[in-house]
Amino acid sequence: MDKPIYKRVLLKLSGEALAGEMKTGINNEVVNEIALSIKELHEMGVEVAIVVGGGNFWRGRTSEGMDRTTADHIGMLATVMNSLAMQDALENIGVLTRVQNAIEMRQIAEPYIRRKAMRHLEKGRVVIFASGTGNPYFSTDTAAALRAAEIEAEVILLAKKVDGVYDSDPMINPEAKKFDTLSYMEVLKRGLKVMDSTATSLCMDNKIPIRVFGLNNSKNIIDVVQGKNIGTIVEEE
Repeated sequence: MDKPIYKRVLLKLSGEALAGEMKTGINNEVVNEIALSIKELHEMGVEVAIVVGGGNFWRGRTSEGMDRTTADHIGMLATVMNSLAMQDALENIGVLTRVQNAIEMRQIAEPYIRRKAMRHLEKGRVVIFASGTGNPYFSTDTAAALRAAEIEAEVILLAKKVDGVYDSDPMINPEAKKFDTLSYMEVLKRGLKVMDSTATSLCMDNKIPIRVFGLNNSKNIIDVVQGKNIGTIVEEE
């Protein structure tokens, strides 16, 4: 087995990825496959933190007529459901896991405390960060960038339905060009759909590389951590 090139990673999973072909809700088969790949990383000695989106249940930006803050709070609750599902899948295969929530829900998750999160990682537990940043107007992309900086992750693994970053939507344009490498500034100037601009800027300021790859095969998570050239990497020029 190839050795990992990272010691501590933050894995950002989109909510849509957890739905698989179902489009909405949680596809247990997909979640279990992802959990098995995370277990493999764990057994390689990689410290893993996870941020999960909530788009398989709720997309606040499409909630026409609803107050934005209310819509975002509903989205945060969606991420809690996904985080608990991911925790259950991991613990069913023997991986110790903690969910830390940016909104206090003491009966089901710990509150987010940076030092405690770091300690869990050092003890070999997978930490799942729920509820984004806990604030409206900030996406789970921004939460991933923020938590990665706080826990001193070496890289953000951005697992998407698309297998990298393209100059246009490959689902619409079959001629779309895929990038192997990009700088943060290129992403911002071109308005490429990697992460939102706040998250990209935060990664740029803290020099955190972003590895974008497809989750069509959950083993891609392992390949990326072992340094295999798949997807797109966003880093300093």
